[in-house]
Amino acid sequence: MAPAPNVQLRYWAIAALVLVALLWLLGPALAPFITGAAIAYFLNPMVTRLMDRGLPRAIAVSVIMLGALGAISLGLLLLVPAVIGQALQFSQAAPELLTDLYNRLTFRFSELARLEEALKASLANLGEAISERGAVLAEGVWRSVSGLVSMMVFLIITPVVAFYLLLDWPRFVAGVDDLLPRPHAPVIRGLASEIDVTIAGFVRGQVTVCLILAAYYATTLGLVGLQFGLAIGVVAGLISFIPYIGAIIGGVLAIGVALWQFWGMPASIGLVVVIFAVGQVLEGNVLVPRIVGNSVRLHPVWLLFAVSVFGMLFGFTGMLIAVPVAASVGVLVRFGMAQYLQSTLYDPSPPEERKP
Repeated sequence: MAPAPNVQLRYWAIAALVLVALLWLLGPALAPFITGAAIAYFLNPMVTRLMDRGLPRAIAVSVIMLGALGAISLGLLLLVPAVIGQALQFSQAAPELLTDLYNRLTFRFSELARLEEALKASLANLGEAISERGAVLAEGVWRSVSGLVSMMVFLIITPVVAFYLLLDWPRFVAGVDDLLPRPHAPVIRGLASEIDVTIAGFVRGQVTVCLILAAYYATTLGLVGLQFGLAIGVVAGLISFIPYIGAIIGGVLAIGVALWQFWGMPASIGLVVVIFAVGQVLEGNVLVPRIVGNSVRLHPVWLLFAVSVFGMLFGFTGMLIAVPVAASVGVLVRFGMAQYLQSTLYDPSPPEERKP
């Protein structure tokens, strides 16, 4: 006889509490394993495509992993040092840049002289803050990614975990399916499929959009000749998963540097403005609709809330699981709302009398 619904709910609540306790206690140690599992999840469709062309799974996994590791290593060797170097140079040059910009503005607009003391103090404080905190922030971003357990352990364990999970992915999925409670297995499979579509559609699509925008901003700002253009472009592209935030932050930084560097050259300043305007049009009307699609239904505000909360509670490990959890909760909430709208709690009239 199946347990009563309240007993089943109790079991699920206990399992959820145990999972939260494990994340709380073992978060740093779990980071490379969760990262490896995430990599395996996102690379599995590529492995499946190679298998459809006749390659054995072991060879397909090896090819995909070698390609992924090669691309990541190339990026770490060529791109990351340049971006971090420009970010550090920008943080060190910020006080001089802001002071020079202030002098030019007050010379061009004499009425600003009335606000001289307040503006000068604000710019000086901003410059000192960027100078003091900018290097710490740039170095902290790098350490937060690679130094939670230790850089070597993380970089060694993560690809090994990803490789073995990719190798045994069908067996792993079948094993999880065998553990599902039989009466609820069809519903759970349907929900899991919807969660998979949501996560895959959002993360794979949004990562692609962010990379395209980062390449676009970095390349175009570099062609214009903007100083620190590589760092500004990469940052603007990578944080563009939050609508308008990437363009606003990148645009403010880029236009501020352009005013300082291209003072008296309105055409060059206008080009920087046009670059970010075109980027917004490209993102909103071409990239997101075509790559991410409109069926994901993962609201950016909800995603940002999930990343903030899980990052605060569980650190880097929490940020890794924030998107899957946010997608899962969104799917479950929609499922619960659909059940509620069909229940007598919402409408006590007989089903045949309810309005569609």
